[in-house]
Amino acid sequence: MHFQHAPALWAAFPELVPGALHATGITPGASVAPQVAKYGAIAEARLAESPESEFPEIQAWRRTFSKMGLKPTQYRCASESLLRRFRKEKSLPSIHPLIDLCNAVSLAYATPIAVFDLAHVDGHLEVRHASGDESYLTFSGETEHPAEGEVVFADAAGRAHARRWTNRQSGLSAVRETTADVLIVAEAVHPGADAGPLMDALAAELAAVWPVAPRTALLTASDPRFTF
Repeated sequence: MHFQHAPALWAAFPELVPGALHATGITPGASVAPQVAKYGAIAEARLAESPESEFPEIQAWRRTFSKMGLKPTQYRCASESLLRRFRKEKSLPSIHPLIDLCNAVSLAYATPIAVFDLAHVDGHLEVRHASGDESYLTFSGETEHPAEGEVVFADAAGRAHARRWTNRQSGLSAVRETTADVLIVAEAVHPGADAGPLMDALAAELAAVWPVAPRTALLTASDPRFTF
């Protein structure tokens, strides 16, 4: 399998700085409470100084959404949505230990992180502009078809695993109790972005919690593919 961003996406968004991680051996019974508390404290300290809307990471994603023709206060990147909820409620709901960990890291780095159950991804996963023929399964079980030109995560079968880039993930490949094999993707677009520290932190935390040996990659326009 492989993951990549399409050449047209790199051309349209040369500021993109993505990282990817593959791990096999995830189980649902792990405890990540210390990690969630650690990264939550980092986010809380940043939010005490300014709201998430003033973070350079979030402002950059808002500019990106505007460039895609989307109203950034209507369609927010995943990390902004998490930060907004965390600021108001001081915590996030527990979903699955892997999701809880990735959400906490996303809060701390103010960077969208997506997690895909590879058992439900066909062949490869590519971030690209939609043709309009892709199918997208919502968490409520409804099927949607992204508009032509919308940025989606699409697999070889033409199924969209995320809509509006970092805005909304599909229920099809969402992490569940049976999830074992995962792809984790983090994407930054702010000036000076470096996905290395985030990916290193994720890999270290996963290896500390689960019996896994994560593989990571930092992707660029000249080396855009992560094969695993």
